[in-house]
Amino acid sequence: MLYKDFKESIKSLGFLSIEDFMHYAGVTSNDVLNWEEKNEVPYMVSLILHLLKGEKELFPMNSTLDNVIEECLPLASLLEEVSSFPHKLEEMFLLQKKLNDSTNGKNWELGSNKFGKEINWLRCIHMEVAELIESTPWKHWKNINSAPDMNNIHVELVDIWHFLMSYILQETNVPKAVSLVNTHCIYEASNDVDVKLMVNEAEKLSYISLAIDTGNMPSFSGIERFIDQFFRCCKVSGLSFMWLQKLYIGKNCLNQFRQDNGYKEGSYIKVWNGNEDNVVMVDLLENMDDVSFDDLYSKLKEAYAKCK
Repeated sequence: MLYKDFKESIKSLGFLSIEDFMHYAGVTSNDVLNWEEKNEVPYMVSLILHLLKGEKELFPMNSTLDNVIEECLPLASLLEEVSSFPHKLEEMFLLQKKLNDSTNGKNWELGSNKFGKEINWLRCIHMEVAELIESTPWKHWKNINSAPDMNNIHVELVDIWHFLMSYILQETNVPKAVSLVNTHCIYEASNDVDVKLMVNEAEKLSYISLAIDTGNMPSFSGIERFIDQFFRCCKVSGLSFMWLQKLYIGKNCLNQFRQDNGYKEGSYIKVWNGNEDNVVMVDLLENMDDVSFDDLYSKLKEAYAKCK
């Protein structure tokens, strides 16, 4: 919705001023100034306005309106979040392709890197699943009462995502990859992680890898099974798609930042004012509502300059 349409809509609904709408919708003056500057109102706000416009006779300007807005906000926020998924997926697939082109050389999709070494993404996934399981107290003879390392489990899922995206890109192109994955990203991550269930679901990724690698499952149909099972693992592990995307961008960006600042030459400083660079990176991610490679790279650059 354009800003001018927004102003006309709130007037037609009986609001005496923009400030009145701000009071009812719980938005700030900075929000409104931002909408005016961009000449665009967020989807969640336009959804509320359309709802109220259709039912204005039923909802007078009193506490009932507050209740309507309160009920609509979670759904509107979810719809707005989901609408960004294709863009976030495209960004991740393009970054992964760029990374593979850089490290493996052009035409890595044919199954070999620039040195002639065979690439086996299926084995990579299988090995990362093993590392994920190692982060849980699965052994009946050791540390049976210890807690799973959920932070590392989420990192291992991000590593699996690197390899799964690479496998998908080996079989198809970026637009098709985004189309294949998009609907699987809509899920509610578990708040109460069942460790046994998490391990069982992770192992299924290995089963799919082995089934494809041994010719017992067609490659392309295996991709859809892979995608569905991977996000099932994220769900039961408490890893939301938004945090998966942030961690992926974060790890990809930090790796590039290290290379650009002397990592190979040995001049890179890994501990920044008492904290390792990966800890700094996660702290930055936690304070960013929306993460892009360029924005995070700039923030890493600012933080790194303060430790030199």
